[in-house]
Amino acid sequence: AKLIGVSRRSAGMLLTLSAIWGSSYLFIEVALDDGVSPWAVVSARTTLAALVLMPLAAHLGVLPSLRGRLGPVTVLALVQVAAPLTLIALGEERISSSLAGILVASAPIFTFLLAFAFSGEQRAGTSSLLGVAIGIVGVGMLLGVDAGGGTDAVVGGLFIVLAAFGYGVGGWYLERNLAGGEPVATVAGTQLVAALVTLPLGLVHAPGAPPSGEALASLVTLGVVCTGAAFVLFHALVASDGPAKASLVGYIAPIFSVTYGATLLGESFTVFTAGGLVLILGGSWLAAGGELPARGGDVAAAREPHGGADAALLQGGPEGGDRVAA
Repeated sequence: AKLIGVSRRSAGMLLTLSAIWGSSYLFIEVALDDGVSPWAVVSARTTLAALVLMPLAAHLGVLPSLRGRLGPVTVLALVQVAAPLTLIALGEERISSSLAGILVASAPIFTFLLAFAFSGEQRAGTSSLLGVAIGIVGVGMLLGVDAGGGTDAVVGGLFIVLAAFGYGVGGWYLERNLAGGEPVATVAGTQLVAALVTLPLGLVHAPGAPPSGEALASLVTLGVVCTGAAFVLFHALVASDGPAKASLVGYIAPIFSVTYGATLLGESFTVFTAGGLVLILGGSWLAAGGELPARGGDVAAAREPHGGADAALLQGGPEGGDRVAA
């Protein structure tokens, strides 16, 4: 707790939230293994999340803040919720849950690249550019060496990378088109739109037989806990410690996803998995505004976190709605 400058209570909340969001890949894998289609997984998850978050937003009286913002909310729902969650579920049909959790952590790299390319506001400092390069090497290591399984596994990994790109686009879009809005209303609105968009394919690809108790519990946990309840916990952390400290969950959650995959699903954890994890998390940290260690006694100037990266987390976590954002 002292290392990251938060109280013991906040550190406990941070670890709890990371453990919850890191578990989402595990629950997706369990549902998929039971025969639930990726389309049904996403539809069930977003529907349950909307059923939790819309009443919460109504209770808080923040839904009126969405007036006049239906267009941006719809775009955000497609780019940062519906599409990424579908891509992650499709990817997990082909690669392990732990690899999916690591690859999603590359989202801040895409947020930086988009801000740098289109807004002209992002400073292309040495640390940020180095972070992009390091993260890309980590992605290449996981896709080219650690994924295994030939072309199908590479395709699955690319689906996950595209999902991370969607989170990056979502963070960039959110900052520029929905700034000043109530975060609870925004995430509730995007989950509702995503639920409506994904419902038709979810019904078409609904399981022919009722899911097992384990798969059903996984789906309920994905929607209610990993998205709805986790979002409430995340905003409690933002309120107590600020978005910069709360954003650390995006770098801790992949560690939990790897741990769950290896211990509960028997997924392999190789030296290349570890290397990819370190490179992607380190690269994402630098690209999102982290600093290299100071040299020669120089004290690095304090910097505000880049809006795009934090905006993506404020939308609903490292998956952008789980988790933030699979």
